[in-house]
Amino acid sequence: MEKSFVFKFMGLNFDLTGIIGSTLMALAVFLICLWLARKVEMKPNKRQNVFEYLLDFTNGIVKDNVSDVDAQKHLSLYALVLFLFIWFMNQLGMFMEVKVDDWVFIKSPTADPVATMSFAMMTLLLSFTFGVQRFGVGGYLKNYTQPVGFMLPINIIEEFTNFLTLSLRLYGNIYAGEVLLTLIGNDLAHAGGPFTLILAAPLAMIWQGFSVFIGSIQAYVFVTLSMVYIGKKVTTE
Repeated sequence: MEKSFVFKFMGLNFDLTGIIGSTLMALAVFLICLWLARKVEMKPNKRQNVFEYLLDFTNGIVKDNVSDVDAQKHLSLYALVLFLFIWFMNQLGMFMEVKVDDWVFIKSPTADPVATMSFAMMTLLLSFTFGVQRFGVGGYLKNYTQPVGFMLPINIIEEFTNFLTLSLRLYGNIYAGEVLLTLIGNDLAHAGGPFTLILAAPLAMIWQGFSVFIGSIQAYVFVTLSMVYIGKKVTTE
């Protein structure tokens, strides 16, 4: 059974597997963005075109779901970095997984619910912040009683369901992909000698390609739903 490497520091448990994967992907996103955005010119070069396409893509998600112009300006770079960070995290375990015996040191960080819940919590805290800035504390709290007062408990429950669905959707898809890839590579490949080994190789490659697609879709869905939740907080009913 695979185990994540966890260590204690000052009485707290730290998941080294998640820390390594997240740090590697943060560095990857930073270096790629730095490389793409270097030497910005009036006549864009190929690297600049790629970066501007990514920025236009995520800006489109923001503008489609957040009507407040001031919030759009603040969310532009957040949406870009969030999309790239989650996309790279989703792909990590498909192509590089480091294990020593049963201990896993590198895998997709988004295959851990703690990572996806952290992203979801960050988005919800941002939505609360923009809501308070837009309406003030009293006006923001009053929105929980809209459109009628008895909707208050339902609107409060919705905050928890938004958090759970946003985080667990991403976690479930990435975790399931890694589990199936492990089953193909370990169990199926060694189940019946050379025949199953030959059969497992193309299946693993096909599933890896499909997982790249799923990981991309999940990054897009996560950013889109994040903007939807934030957009609702800055819009009156």
